[in-house]
Amino acid sequence: MSLDTFAIAALVDELRERLLGGRIQDVIDVAPMSLGLEAYAQGKRQYLLLCAESQAPRVHLVAAKLRRGTHKPTQLGLLFRRYVEGGRITQISQPPWERLLEITIEGASEHLRIIAELMPRRANLLLVRDCQILDCLNRVGPEQNRYRLSLPNHDYVPPPPLQNQLDPAKVSAVDLQRMLASADKPARQVRRLLPGRILGMSPLLAKEIAFRAAGETSARVSEVDSEALYAAFYDVVQPLLRRDWQPGVGCEAGVATVFAAYKLTHLDWQSRSSISEAMAAVYGEITGSQAYDEARKPVQAALTEAKAKLAGKLVSLRQGLRDDDERERLRQSGELILAYQYAISAGQGELRAQYDLDAPELIIRLDARLSPLENAQTYFRRYEKAKAAAQAVPALIAETDLELAYLAQLETDLLHAANWLEIDDVIQSLQTRGHWAGARQKRLGGGGRQGPLRIVSRDGYVVWVGRNSRQNAQVTFKRANAQDIWLHARDVPGAHVVIRNDGRAIKPELLLEVASVAAHYSQRRQDSTVQVDYTCVRYVRAIKGAGPGMVTYRNEKSLWVQPQDESILT
Repeated sequence: MSLDTFAIAALVDELRERLLGGRIQDVIDVAPMSLGLEAYAQGKRQYLLLCAESQAPRVHLVAAKLRRGTHKPTQLGLLFRRYVEGGRITQISQPPWERLLEITIEGASEHLRIIAELMPRRANLLLVRDCQILDCLNRVGPEQNRYRLSLPNHDYVPPPPLQNQLDPAKVSAVDLQRMLASADKPARQVRRLLPGRILGMSPLLAKEIAFRAAGETSARVSEVDSEALYAAFYDVVQPLLRRDWQPGVGCEAGVATVFAAYKLTHLDWQSRSSISEAMAAVYGEITGSQAYDEARKPVQAALTEAKAKLAGKLVSLRQGLRDDDERERLRQSGELILAYQYAISAGQGELRAQYDLDAPELIIRLDARLSPLENAQTYFRRYEKAKAAAQAVPALIAETDLELAYLAQLETDLLHAANWLEIDDVIQSLQTRGHWAGARQKRLGGGGRQGPLRIVSRDGYVVWVGRNSRQNAQVTFKRANAQDIWLHARDVPGAHVVIRNDGRAIKPELLLEVASVAAHYSQRRQDSTVQVDYTCVRYVRAIKGAGPGMVTYRNEKSLWVQPQDESILT
C-alpha cells in the first residue's frame, strides 16, 4: 500500500492545520530509513514520521512519542539536528500531481526544505538548502541515474513532469469513452487502463471507480458502459478536487489493509478522523517495543556471535577431556617404551607389548624421528596434560555453560526491552563480559533507566516484576523479603517475579495469575502453556561468578499456566 497523490494532498492539509508555524524541538533517528520530528505547534507536541523505506515510504503524524531505534545516528539525522532543530515550519506543500511532500523550515539565518519523495522503490528523504542537496537517505549516483543525481553538494532536480495524462478536473464522458475504445484488448481490466492515462489515478482509485461502475473491481473494458464509468469517476473524483477528504481504512477479515482519502465501497470501510490516523492503522504506529526493532539487530548479532563462540569453546573443552582408560593407556604406553627401549630399533614405527599378563597387547605408535626416551617423554607429557584437564576442564565447562545461560537471559532482556536504555543495559553487559566486538559503546545517561515493574493487585498485594537481568537482581535481592513468594518460568530465561507477603494468606487464584505474568516475561511467552516454579525467597541463591540475576533455588513447586501480561492482576 503506497501513498497516492490525493492521500498526500489530504496529508498536506492535515499537516498545515496541525504543524504550520510550529517549532521543531527534536530530531529522532527512528530507523535507518526513517527520521522523526518533534514539533511544538498548536500549544502541544506533535510527532511526525518521515520514512523512505523502498516498499512503504510514508509521512504521517503519530499519536505517541517517537523513540530512537538506531544504535548510531544517520548522517542525515546529524544534519537535521544541526540545521532543522530549533527551526520553524513555515510552509508545507505538494507539487501538482506529484507524490512529493515538501516542508519549508525557517532557521536562524537560512531557509531549508525537507523533501519526501514517496514513490515506492525510488523513495527518498532529502535536506535541501538553496536548491542544493545537503544530504539524503538514499544516495543516487550517476551509475544509477545519469540525469537526476541525489548526492550531497549537487543541485536538487525534481522528478520529470508527468506528460500525456489528462487533468481529472477536465476529464469528460467522451474522454472515458475514447479510453475504453482505445484498449488493445476488450478483456483488459478497467482498473489497469485508467492509471497512466489520468493524473493522480492510482491503482486503488481505479479499482474503486471500476467497482462503482460495474459492481466488480476486476471488470473488463467490454463489460463497462462509458456513461456508468463517467458517473462513477465523477462521484469519486469531484469531492477530491474540492479537497473534501473522507479518510479511512479498508478492511479484510477485520484487518485494516489499505487507507485512502476517499470512501472505498469495495471493501469493509471504517472512517478515521485524519489520513495520518488511517495510515497508522495500516502501517502500525512506530511506538512501543517495535520502535526498537532496528536497535535490537546489532545487539542480537553480537549475542548470536558470542553464543556461537562459547558453543565452540564447549566442544573444544569436551574434546580435551579423556576418560580414565585413555589416560591410563597414555601412562602405560610411556612406561612400556621405557621398559623396551633397548629393544626398539632406529626408525621403528610402533611397539607391541603387554602391560599386564592378562591384558590385551597394546599397539603403541612411535615417532621414528625421536629416540625411545623422547617417545616415552611425549606420552608422559600427554598423560600429565590429560590428567590436568580431568581436574580443570569440568570447572571450565560449568563456567561456560553458565555464561551461555546468561547470554540466553540477555536475549530475553533484549526481546522485552521497553526503551533504548534497556537495550543499552544489554550492550553494557556484553561489553563488561568481553562479548562486544568493535568500538566500545559509552553508557547512556541513567536518568531514564527503569526499575522493576511494581503492580498492586485487585486485592492490594504488591507484585514486583524484573524485566531484565539487572532488574531481576534488584527484585530478588533488594526488593524482596525472605518470606515473600518468588516465581520464575522453569528452565528458561525470564523475569524474577515476587509476591510480597504482607501477613495475609496468598490466594491460589493470585498465585496462578502472577505465574501467568512470569510466563509472559519469559522466553516462552508465545507458548500456550508454560511451567512456572515458585518458592520462598529465602530458598533463592545467586550463582557465584555468574551474571546478574542468575540464581539457583530449591523447595520449589510448579504451576502450568497460560502466559498473560500484567493487566490480568488489576
